[in-house]
Amino acid sequence: MRFNSTSVMSTERIEVTETRKNDHIDLAFRSQVPDIDPRFYYEPILSAHPTSVIREISFLNKKLHAPLWISSMTGGTEKAFHINRNLAAVCNEFGIGMGLGSCRIILDNETYFEDFNLRPIIGDDFPFFANLGVAQLEELIRSKKLDQVQRMVDNLKADGLIIHVNPMQEWLQPEGDRFVRTPLEVIEICLGNFTFPIIVKEVGQGMGYHSLKELFKLPLAAIDFAAHGGTNFAKVELLRSSPEQQELFGPLAHIGHTAEEMVDFTNRIVDELGNDRKCNQVIISGGIKDFLDGYYLISKCTVPAIYGQASPFLKYALQSPESLRQFVQGQLEGLKIANAMLRIR
Repeated sequence: MRFNSTSVMSTERIEVTETRKNDHIDLAFRSQVPDIDPRFYYEPILSAHPTSVIREISFLNKKLHAPLWISSMTGGTEKAFHINRNLAAVCNEFGIGMGLGSCRIILDNETYFEDFNLRPIIGDDFPFFANLGVAQLEELIRSKKLDQVQRMVDNLKADGLIIHVNPMQEWLQPEGDRFVRTPLEVIEICLGNFTFPIIVKEVGQGMGYHSLKELFKLPLAAIDFAAHGGTNFAKVELLRSSPEQQELFGPLAHIGHTAEEMVDFTNRIVDELGNDRKCNQVIISGGIKDFLDGYYLISKCTVPAIYGQASPFLKYALQSPESLRQFVQGQLEGLKIANAMLRIR
C-alpha cells in the first residue's frame, strides 16, 4: 500500500512547504555570508527558542523591561513636540527609559514646556531625565540661580538631571559658550547642591580614561558614554560654520573614543578603584548600530549597563508611531535570541 502523505499533512501545508523549498533554491546563491562576526560564540544546542520577555533590570532606581535607553535628542521645535511624544509612548509600552534633549529653553520660559512634559505619557514606573549642559550650569552657579534647575526638574516630574559635557562642541559652535571652570568642578558643585540623581554624558566623542576615572569617583547615578561613532555634535557645529573653519578645525571631529574602548576603560577603572568607586551604572551609547552591538557591549562591561541609541530612534519617530514601535519591538526580539543563543568571546 502506497503511503499517502496527505493523510498526515494538509494540502495547504504542502503548498507552503513547496513554496519555502522553492524559495530556498532561488535564494541559495544569494545567501552565502563570507564573513563571521568575531565577537560571539554561537551555541545552538543549549537553549530553546525564547518565548518569554527579557528579564527585568534594576536601573536608575527603577525597573526596566529591557536594557535599552532612548538617548537625549531635541526640543523647542514643532517637530520635537511630536517626536518626543512618540518616543515617550514607546517608553511606556515597552518599559524602557529616556533622556530629554537640552532643557535650557525652559529654564526660565515655559513657552516650549509641553515639548518636554512627557511624564504623563511615560508614566511613573520608568526612568525619565531632564538635561542641561555644563555651560548653562556654570552660568547658573555664577549667578546663584541653581534653584531654577531644581524647579525645572520638579515641574517635569523628572527622576533627575543629565549633565552633558561638550567642550569641543562649544569651542566649534559659532555662538558657543566658553568654560571658565572645569566641567569636573561644575559637576561636583551640582552634586553638592541637588538631591536628585545626576547622570553625566558627552555628546558624541566619548571620554578618555582619565576623565572616566574621575567620574567614577563621584556618586553619580550613571555615566552615559555618548562615544565616538554616533551623532557627533562637534561635527554638527562644524557643518554650521564657514568653509574655512571646517577645513581648519575638521580634524577635531575625529578625536574621541569608541564605545568598546570606553567599556575597556571602565573595566580597568573598576579594578583599579575598588571601594573608591562611587558610580555603579553606565549607559553605553555612541555608534550602537543594532541589538548585537548593544548585547555585546553590555555583556562585556563589568558594571551594570544598558545601551542607548539616538539617531535610530529619531529616524523611526519621524516616520510614524507604528514604524517606531516596530523598531523597538525588533530590538527586543533581537536581544531575546542573542541572550538565548550567543555568548561573547
